[in-house]
Amino acid sequence: MGAVTEEQVETVRALVASIPPGRVATYGDVAEAAGLSSPRIVGWIMRTDSADLPWHRVIRASGRPAPHLTTRQLELLRAEGVLAEDGRIRLDEVRHRF
Repeated sequence: MGAVTEEQVETVRALVASIPPGRVATYGDVAEAAGLSSPRIVGWIMRTDSADLPWHRVIRASGRPAPHLTTRQLELLRAEGVLAEDGRIRLDEVRHRF
């Protein structure tokens, strides 16, 4: 992964902030909307600069939260009406399109 610019960070932050309650987006969705080459860049940005964002609305393409965040992420999503089935979010029902 090359150097991430401040502009890319701010674009990702703005996109994540725009995901409404009760909806989710994948790392790939955010990367595509931001014009980034890889969802991993979004993951890196989210790990380093997302404490003040609705980070829980960004999930893996499988519909499953990251293993280390599963319990907390699913709790936050459930509070917004997004329900998991066997630990998986039904993207076809709650996916946000940018």
